[in-house]
Amino acid sequence: MSVERHLRAEYAALPRFVAPAAPRAELWRSLVGTVLIALIYAALLYGSLAALAVGMGEWRFSKMLYALVSASTPRGVLMLFATFLPMAIAAIFVTRMVHDRPSGTLFGPAPRVARDFLRVSLPLVALWIALLPLTTASPDVGKSLPLRQLLAWLPLALPLLALQITAEELVFRGYLLQQLAIRSRAPWIWMGLPSILFGALHYAPSEFGANAFWPALWAGIFGCLAADLTARTGSLGAAMGFHFATNVSAIFLVGLYGNLDGLSLYTVVINTRDASQLLPYLAIDFASILVAWLVARLMLRV
Repeated sequence: MSVERHLRAEYAALPRFVAPAAPRAELWRSLVGTVLIALIYAALLYGSLAALAVGMGEWRFSKMLYALVSASTPRGVLMLFATFLPMAIAAIFVTRMVHDRPSGTLFGPAPRVARDFLRVSLPLVALWIALLPLTTASPDVGKSLPLRQLLAWLPLALPLLALQITAEELVFRGYLLQQLAIRSRAPWIWMGLPSILFGALHYAPSEFGANAFWPALWAGIFGCLAADLTARTGSLGAAMGFHFATNVSAIFLVGLYGNLDGLSLYTVVINTRDASQLLPYLAIDFASILVAWLVARLMLRV
């Protein structure tokens, strides 16, 4: 079997997922829509912050902004999650107004979305919890937030985390993947281009210095794996479950010290600007993501 035929068989559900994009899939619409998503997201986000600055006063707003940017406290993490609401609104608005189709078509069939989300997220979260004793055995890992405090914050944190991952999936594995896949079935187009953009947006030299390329590469590969699950299943449910479980592990269970660690039960304390410390950590994390992707495929039988 040729590579093309093999991919066609593996991604048999992809045509159904992208079909709603067909009536208005002109290149100019996709370009305008992508730019509008970015502009609307920025306008809503910075507009909201400006309104808060006026209402709260300079001192209180500065404290809130520091908590948001550093995400080193539970409230800071929750505020950061909430900043993804404008991204979701932007994707929904553009899909409706530019492409004249229901925003629900970004997700795929609702029953499949819910079923695949649960089939992927629940086993993966259970797996990460089961492996927690092995993870915390490393001398670089230390206790952070007490368990009782984490449990107290979870009723707020879990829905907001769901909002965060849904917003990103709507844009990268929903809107962009559909608009590209309806024009070309080449995986390097519909899988590769959104994942490159996803990785680029995770490029953070202020946090990782000269090593910033490697976390961005990790994010790009994660995007490819999430796109693969979307194409195999024909909905965003599996990618959302994969993303949700990954972030539960990285944000609530074992976080990276100084990097979105305000709700982490444990933290890995390494110098992220030292390649000899960062790269082994990323290699282990990358291996765990591959395992999670394989487990997701096993649970979904795709």
